[in-house]
Amino acid sequence: MTKQADENRSGAIDPVAFRQFEHSGWQSVAAGYHDYFEQLTRQAIEPLLDALHVEPGKAALDIATGPGYMADALARAGTQVTAIDFSSHMVARARELYSEITFIEADAEQLPFADEQFDLAVSNFGMLHFPRPERAVREAHRVLRNQGRFAFSVWSPPEQALGFKIILDAVFAAGNPDVPIPPGPPFFQFSRSEAAEGLLEQSGFANPATSVVQMTWRLASADAFFDAFYSGTPRTGGLLRAQTAEDLANIRQDVQARLAPYMVRQELQIPMSCLIAWGEKI
Repeated sequence: MTKQADENRSGAIDPVAFRQFEHSGWQSVAAGYHDYFEQLTRQAIEPLLDALHVEPGKAALDIATGPGYMADALARAGTQVTAIDFSSHMVARARELYSEITFIEADAEQLPFADEQFDLAVSNFGMLHFPRPERAVREAHRVLRNQGRFAFSVWSPPEQALGFKIILDAVFAAGNPDVPIPPGPPFFQFSRSEAAEGLLEQSGFANPATSVVQMTWRLASADAFFDAFYSGTPRTGGLLRAQTAEDLANIRQDVQARLAPYMVRQELQIPMSCLIAWGEKI
């Protein structure tokens, strides 16, 4: 069922329309993303740092930085960090949080940097939101020096990243999965090792590899879970925000029932996982 939801969002893709949809979404959910996803997405940061072989003094680029969590970790590791995001609201939030880091409003598919300018490049959950992710990876390859490393994270398939399975199953069971929003690339297209490694290899990276990181999403309530997607995500949130009021109420009720098994001592503990992929420019 969630596979079908993914496929329904990936019909004839208009990259311009999808980029506008994503941009508008991120402009409106910057605060919600920070409120609900910080503690979850931070769980991928240490594995990404390990994959990059981070060393002090290296020049690092954080692509689709969002509120700047990955950029902050790179700075704390001693690298010289530049971070980009195409959402001005996200850039503003990142600058508020980490004023000492250079944040630039820019597009991952058209990086405003010279060839071979960085030693490291990374994107923590950005790949899912690019109209043409293969272009973003080729751009990362272009701006890296020889022996430079690139790493990215994506969510595992919904059967392992259960938050997505719960919300998408609820949309199918109680709402309308076919609301008119611009289709984008399949959300889980790089969730498996062979696809992620293939993307890296096709973009010029050598020795591609992957690992899976087990995570736990901790939230106070079913309402917080629903609000996280509704007010903190552009793609899934866009699907929810396009529902009728009646369908949205039904989805919320369905979600509450599905979350009951994950309530532990008055706290939701939802099993999640992500895939980390990396390669080297040689």
